[in-house]
Parts: sequence; structure tokens; C-alpha cells
Amino acid sequence: MPRHRIVVKFPPFKIDQPIIYRLAKDFSLIFNILQARVNPEQESILVLEITGENDQCQAGMAYLAKAGLEVQPLSSDINKNEDKCTHCGACLAVCPTGALAVDPETYKVVFDNTRCIACEACVPACPARAMEIHF
Repeated sequence: MPRHRIVVKFPPFKIDQPIIYRLAKDFSLIFNILQARVNPEQESILVLEITGENDQCQAGMAYLAKAGLEVQPLSSDINKNEDKCTHCGACLAVCPTGALAVDPETYKVVFDNTRCIACEACVPACPARAMEIHF
């Protein structure tokens, strides 16, 4: 079954509703919460990995949008700024998923956003501030 990594932004008045529960119950989706920033007075953010049949995933995403939540792919929020990167490798030691690695041919640091879980460990580790998180 395909996996989708998404960022879901909740307005403050929606955090007390069982919206994520409905993804499992109504759409038979399996979800893993990769990151959560919940604040009852501000916009809250969940980074989810959702697994399920494509039609169910699409229906679940449509449900989230209809519920008034902002949904976007995780890959659009995490970037490696190539202009800033010096390829020093400081980020490699802190990346728990191997999303950051050295290309054996060029010896440059490469970023595989499909492996990234948005843990943000690379951000403070990068002396050049090339890793950028935009939630």
C-alpha cells in the first residue's frame, strides 16, 4: 500500500475535534504521527504518514480539506538550500532516517525528502543553515 507524508495545519478552534480519528474509522487509513505541535491558542501542526489504498487516501485528504484544515505534502515544507550547503556533512550524524547522505561519486550531501520525517535535527546541526523547515 502506498504511503503519503503530509503536513496538516489546524486552526485553534478545530483541535478538540476527532478529525484524525475519522481518517482511521471512515477511510480505513493507517496513520503514524511523525511530529505534533499542538497549541489551543494558535495554529497547530501535525506531520503524518498515512498508509492506505490510493482512493481512500484521496478521500481522506478531501475530508481534511472539507473540515477546514490545510493539507500539503511534507516534501513541500522541507528543503535543502543548495546555494547555502557547503557539503560539510555535519547533518549526516543527526539524521535518524538516512534522508541526508553522501553521494559516493560526487562526495556531496544529498537530501532524499521521501525518507525525511521532519524531526528537524538537521536544522541546528547545519552550520551553513542550508536545511530549511517551513511549516
